[in-house]
Amino acid sequence: MQDFHAYPAPAKINLFLHITGRRPDGYHLLQSVFRLLDFGDTVHIRPRTDHTIRRTENTPGVPEESDLCIRAAKLLQQHAGCKLGADIYVTKRTPMGGGLGGGSSDAASVLLALNRSWSLGLRREELISLGLKLGADVPFFIFGENAWVEGVGEKLQSIQLPQTHYLVITPRVHISTAEIFASKQLTRDTNPTTIAAFLRDLVHNDLETVVRRQYPEVEKCLQWLSQFSKARMSGSGASVFAAFDDQEAAEAVLARMNETRELQQYAGCEVSGFHAKGLDQHPLRSFAA
Repeated sequence: MQDFHAYPAPAKINLFLHITGRRPDGYHLLQSVFRLLDFGDTVHIRPRTDHTIRRTENTPGVPEESDLCIRAAKLLQQHAGCKLGADIYVTKRTPMGGGLGGGSSDAASVLLALNRSWSLGLRREELISLGLKLGADVPFFIFGENAWVEGVGEKLQSIQLPQTHYLVITPRVHISTAEIFASKQLTRDTNPTTIAAFLRDLVHNDLETVVRRQYPEVEKCLQWLSQFSKARMSGSGASVFAAFDDQEAAEAVLARMNETRELQQYAGCEVSGFHAKGLDQHPLRSFAA
């Protein structure tokens, strides 16, 4: 029997997030820039010669039937009429529920990896269409480049971004994305912006104001991180991030957070963090044409 192969599933951050409207079906229209990071989960896959798709290790809090990786594999298998199967498990590093795309990235890596290991030869556009059935962020990871994002997250345009180092910190607090999007306090009519305005940093995160009011832990993390560099929330949180010119500066702030525990005491909860560099492309981008 073949051994497991390891495939990276990089995290992402939203460099900004504007809500520009709402469709009749309730989905919000947005503008954002999604940035890939050189930090994330690892998806482990062992191809099978039978039709079985199974998870070989449990993910705490995620039943197998709702596991995006298993759902992605079964969706691809059904779509392609493939008679092969796979054993799958994930080594988690990306904080769950942090707004960093962890589960979506895992699912995208499964689609890309099985497209290659099952020798399906599906094109990127076909995999993106499948990914959209699994979640709004999955197409971005299959797209495989930093992207200017519009619509409900399905309109992707490649964007060139400078080499940047980030410190990402995540308070241990669960934020309901649905609750934040349903909030009466949420601004849903931000005027559409442009790439030129983004490059001058004339952007923000519309969800941040609502989250800061309802979750003081996120508010305090943003305040603390802003001492060192401009801080912003990713997606609907709970993760927040700041950009730094070099690795040493980001790691120095991370070391201060871990060694002094001043942030944990200030926020009133456990806080995890990591340093990451921005990626230009997804490591598995070549797995689809």
